[in-house]
Amino acid sequence: MTHDPVRVGHCMHAGVVSCSPDAPLAEVARIMGDHRVHVVAVADIGHGRPWGTWHLVSHTDVVAAIASGKEPTARQIAGAEANTVSADDPLEVAAKAMTDHRVAHLVVLDPTAAYPVGIISTLDVASAYGARQSWEAPKSTE
Repeated sequence: MTHDPVRVGHCMHAGVVSCSPDAPLAEVARIMGDHRVHVVAVADIGHGRPWGTWHLVSHTDVVAAIASGKEPTARQIAGAEANTVSADDPLEVAAKAMTDHRVAHLVVLDPTAAYPVGIISTLDVASAYGARQSWEAPKSTE
């Protein structure tokens, strides 16, 4: 029995919890707690919507900033530009991107508009893999 590949869009958390680059650490932490998420996207806001490049602040970034005793902004603690994946991509593409870039979260883009529509985490990938008995990892090319 052949199964269609599991797609990123089926496994992601729809919607992107975001903040402005100038949001103080306490606001970023509050947003994470209020929304019960481990990552907040940082983007400039224009015309009521985030735009430009996306960066992510993880819960471990927040904890490290708290431990430092400083009060940085979201821009100051956000990582490099976020890695992305299309909602139409097979789940193994997300798994490979996470492994290759050593990240736990990817921004998921709408396949036609290239606008963020969600976030996928390593836990989302693991959960989908566990739920799919016949899911096959990509064949090694080495």
